[in-house]
Amino acid sequence: MTTYKIVQAGCGAMASAWIKYALEREDSEIVAFVDLYEAAAVKMNEKHGLSVPWFASVEEAIRQTGANLVFDVTIPSAHKTVATAALEGGCHLMSEKPMAASMEEAEQLAELAATKPELHYSIMQNRRFLKDIRALRELIGSGAIGKPSFVTADFFIGAHFGGFRDAMESPLIMDMAIHTFDQARLIIGANPVSVYCHEFNPEGSWYAGNAAAVCIFEFDNGAVFTYNGSWCSEGLRTTWEAEWRIAGSQGTASWKDAPPFAEVVSPAQEAKFQYEYDRIEAPYNWHGREGHNGCLDEMFQAIQEGRPAETSYADNIYSTAMVFGAIRSAKEQRKVMLRRP
Repeated sequence: MTTYKIVQAGCGAMASAWIKYALEREDSEIVAFVDLYEAAAVKMNEKHGLSVPWFASVEEAIRQTGANLVFDVTIPSAHKTVATAALEGGCHLMSEKPMAASMEEAEQLAELAATKPELHYSIMQNRRFLKDIRALRELIGSGAIGKPSFVTADFFIGAHFGGFRDAMESPLIMDMAIHTFDQARLIIGANPVSVYCHEFNPEGSWYAGNAAAVCIFEFDNGAVFTYNGSWCSEGLRTTWEAEWRIAGSQGTASWKDAPPFAEVVSPAQEAKFQYEYDRIEAPYNWHGREGHNGCLDEMFQAIQEGRPAETSYADNIYSTAMVFGAIRSAKEQRKVMLRRP
């Protein structure tokens, strides 16, 4: 059995969930903490009852410990440095989203990872691993509503984080919308080819940057996906997973805060102004763990089975392209073409 010797890069708020997961696995151990500040590593050791050494760089941590896996939960601006050190140091890599702080950096990391096919590089997209979205994907994939052509997601939450998000230039798109964008790719089963985005900061916003956006994405199978979102919308909150409507050639599926379902045209009807519909409940056939644990389970299983993870860098770069394409579109006030397979 392979033993995973893990360097944990980043000791911030997200680190504990990753550490807890590793400690629950019989085949894994945390062998080093990497952070700019030793005090952060000391705090993590105390919180989890560990005595793990601290290093200021990933390179040194790998050399000193013989690690074979890096967890990257640093801030986006550090992802390229951490990922490069991990891959060049011969380690598998599991990283928080987004892949990098720019599309150029993400492309550079993808090029590096492609030269090291023996290493697995995957991105955390925890909202793919929810029983409802898995059921919705299966419902759409079954062909029950025909070919999906018009997909909408509404996300409206007033989130008072404080801290770095309040100062970001594009807090909604950069930090949150990537979840919804990635979910859209999962649901539609295709990749985006273009985006037009209008980004703005509504009245009453407590963010310095643009906390709201309207995006129109075109996909390579002809589907159109529209995203309407705000992180400073008070009242009538949506769920964190957004409210979804997927219109197909034979019916429409919906997922809000209840199990997903569809209404499809009833068979054998005479032509009429409005048809009758049958309700179809989404099937619950996925039994994996949800959230972070589910995504990490998939990442580890992919290594063990010698295959790319569902959220491997080669797949996730298309979700990353949606983020940076939307930001670029908003700045340039034009439709932007996205990365093609």
